[in-house]
Amino acid sequence: MLRIAVPNKGSLSEPATQMLAEAGYRRRRDRELVLPDPANGVEFFFLRPRDIAVYVGTGTVDVGITGRDLLLDSGTSAVEHRPLGFARSTFRFAAPAGTVRSVEELAGARVATSYDVLVGNYLAERGINASVVHLDGAVESSVQLGIADAVADVVETGSTLRAAGLEVFGDPILQSEAVLIRPADRPAEAAVDVLDRRLQGVLVARRYVLMDYDVPVEHVDEAVAVTPGLESPTVSPLHDGNWRAVRAMVLREDANRVMDELYEVGARAIIVTSIHASRL
Repeated sequence: MLRIAVPNKGSLSEPATQMLAEAGYRRRRDRELVLPDPANGVEFFFLRPRDIAVYVGTGTVDVGITGRDLLLDSGTSAVEHRPLGFARSTFRFAAPAGTVRSVEELAGARVATSYDVLVGNYLAERGINASVVHLDGAVESSVQLGIADAVADVVETGSTLRAAGLEVFGDPILQSEAVLIRPADRPAEAAVDVLDRRLQGVLVARRYVLMDYDVPVEHVDEAVAVTPGLESPTVSPLHDGNWRAVRAMVLREDANRVMDELYEVGARAIIVTSIHASRL
């Protein structure tokens, strides 16, 4: 059985569980720590998000879902296999307003963070000699309490930092999101390929919709130019030989604009349908 590590709590947990359910796997109903899914040949282990990269890196489990930031902070040999498109966040430096303008100015400073491996490697790669102070949480207060000169943390709106009198500076340290990870020293086995295809199918289904419409024969080329699909749209004859039925995949975010353009070229009976699963 393929052993899959899944976050047991936090912002990664529910979206990961939902994505796996959409991919056809058994959903966690209670608070099981281990959930076998023999019908799909997998077994789920619900673990702390920060520990998942460690379990994967040592080969204790075959693959896992965690954050890119947690993977890079783990110091393990696990590697990113596929980004999963949820739990996106930006990791940045911040300091008291007006005191620091660039990362280079952190030389000799104390930087508080919960991601000391990630931040330490980032600074070392740029030749910046700063002291990294590890804290398990609430790093925003560290400057006011006098144990750090700057912080490095996940930034969403920045309101928490501003409330603490801090402002971000420099380029983002990392753009993070949920990722599927695997051991670096082990090629992906067939069962991992199946999981990967299923997750990719979920990502495609979330991103695209199916669009069906009827269009006069003389306007088929114009309509197909608006909806080229992934490879090519399906064009079928109708009982009325003057019309054709067209089906194509369209980006979900563009659906209403595309419908407007199709209507302008003469398409009618335009219908949009959600995609529940896919394989490309």
